[in-house]
Amino acid sequence: MAKRIDLPDTISVFPLPGALLLPRARLPLHLFEPRYLTMLDDVLKSDHRMIGMIQPNGEDRLHSIGCAGRVTAMSETDDGRYMITLTGVSRFRVSSEIEGFTPYRRFDVEWAGFEGDLGGEEEDPGLDRENLMSLLDRFFEDRGLSTDWDGIKEAEPELLINSLAMLCPFEPEERQALLESPTLQTRRETLVTLIEYALHSGDSEQRMMQ
Repeated sequence: MAKRIDLPDTISVFPLPGALLLPRARLPLHLFEPRYLTMLDDVLKSDHRMIGMIQPNGEDRLHSIGCAGRVTAMSETDDGRYMITLTGVSRFRVSSEIEGFTPYRRFDVEWAGFEGDLGGEEEDPGLDRENLMSLLDRFFEDRGLSTDWDGIKEAEPELLINSLAMLCPFEPEERQALLESPTLQTRRETLVTLIEYALHSGDSEQRMMQ
């Protein structure tokens, strides 16, 4: 478990549309752009080994809230690219950008308001696992995608909900809403709302085409 004192005041950020990292979840990344290879090299020299994942919000703008992850696995390809895994530590709020000579972006960040991210796994007493999985089966069938959930069906509530939030094919703004959900329960409720809306929209489009 990360402690409050371990969180740096400044972190490097990786703006990546559609990539969602959540506390205690794992996100695989493929780094090949020179600026992000430089970023990784610098991050690995730091004590915290953290990278902040954040959604772009228009040209050169970022959303105000992202999630920092620690580099917990790394492998190099023959042509100099890297496959890394980030393990989510805590969400953060961007403060001010650090002007400097690095080819990647760095920000002063604030961790206040996300203390719960540093605790143990969250619970969701209202989770109806059977209904959630049934809804997901409908959603993925509607999208023509694989619905093999055997690996996570029996997972603990946090792993289940966060994995689904990261895996489902949502738009960047929808992923941002999942990230900003204050609790696991509200994230699950947001997840269900997004899926139901997508299914309803698909039914409406189908009726219009008939």
